[in-house]
Amino acid sequence: MRIADMNWMQVEKYLADDDRCVLPVGSVEQHAQLSLCVDAILSERVAVEAAEPLGIPVYPCMPFGLAPYFSAFPGTISLRIETLLGVFRDMITSVRRSGFRRVLIVNGHGGNAPVAALAKELMADMPDMSIKYHPWWAGPKIVAAMEAVDPVGSHASWTENFPWTRLANAPAPKGEKALVDHDVIDIANPIAAKQMLGDGNFGGAWQKPDATMMEIWETAVLETRALLEAPWPDSNA
Repeated sequence: MRIADMNWMQVEKYLADDDRCVLPVGSVEQHAQLSLCVDAILSERVAVEAAEPLGIPVYPCMPFGLAPYFSAFPGTISLRIETLLGVFRDMITSVRRSGFRRVLIVNGHGGNAPVAALAKELMADMPDMSIKYHPWWAGPKIVAAMEAVDPVGSHASWTENFPWTRLANAPAPKGEKALVDHDVIDIANPIAAKQMLGDGNFGGAWQKPDATMMEIWETAVLETRALLEAPWPDSNA
């Protein structure tokens, strides 16, 4: 359930029996013809759908992440590393103060990887906390499901093109785009990267049938839910 649909008394009652919660994080950055908020939309949605049957609270997505390489694309917002880590340190401290002890961070953006290292640091500083970090698109089951459909797909391609990340006034191009050279993009400054990427798609088909994408999505939801249901270390150990 969404924290937005709860009041503080309901959270207090929930914490009497359970101490799990979910913190989604995304990014606001270019995704070709798709929404700039793709990563935030997907991380929050997969978190909510995964947690709903279990009755576990899901906080609003932290929408901003690390995306300096897309900063030449209008609309992109990129935090400094220390800013993102500072925000997550404060978020974990806050939920711990409320009484949560088991936290699943659902990440929707590869650039946010430093949060995984921070989680380890926080558990060292707060031994009563157990924190799982889950980049939802990179779990073994979702990766296998996507590769079974098409082994070619990357940023802003069909792999992120769901009915809820599309814009009605910006339809996907037909066909597919040749893969860009990731090694070259990785060492390019933001202006050069924009010139090389064009629309922003890193390569692959722009869109797949909705039925196919819904099957992939269900795999992502179930894989995320499994992490919430799987054993957690004893927070008092």
